[in-house]
Amino acid sequence: MTKLLTIVLLLAVTAMISGVNPVIEMKTNKGTIEFELYQDKAPQTVENILKYVNDGFYTDIVFHRVIDNFMIQVGGFTSEHSRKDPTYPSIQNEADNKLGNERGTLAMARTGEPHSASSQFFINLKDNTFLNHRGKSQQGWGYCVFGKVTKGMDVVDAIAKSDTGVDEISRMKDWPATDVVIESMKVMEKE
Repeated sequence: MTKLLTIVLLLAVTAMISGVNPVIEMKTNKGTIEFELYQDKAPQTVENILKYVNDGFYTDIVFHRVIDNFMIQVGGFTSEHSRKDPTYPSIQNEADNKLGNERGTLAMARTGEPHSASSQFFINLKDNTFLNHRGKSQQGWGYCVFGKVTKGMDVVDAIAKSDTGVDEISRMKDWPATDVVIESMKVMEKE
């Protein structure tokens, strides 16, 4: 058994024994969103996200891409509208974990390179099956689902209804006219 497989199995067994996946609380200036991370299904991705959360990376980050009836994306721009570079290397795409890009799920954002995800992720506003894994090819990898909103989907939907346009500073399209800022993100204490 390889070392990676051993680690993955240990994480999966730990998650099954505890019966509890990590839960993140994201406080925004529009309200609070909570989501469960699927450590048992996307262990490398969840480990990556937890590092960023624990480092405080997401504080004062904005939702920079909001497309109603598709998704809202965060993790790459500050409240000053400047790019915030990832602090860790890109991760292996775990989209072959059989989790679908369904309404309320969180998935890693990436470039055209399947294994380029780092700090950016998005929340699906509807079932986006075309983003699912179809095969281990450039076009087939899809986008790794690693969690799901458990509270605050009304906040997600409110963010989705933001007026958007081209941001004057970053020049990014689909930028909300009124900034949606993450004030804090933290791992919730297990009860």
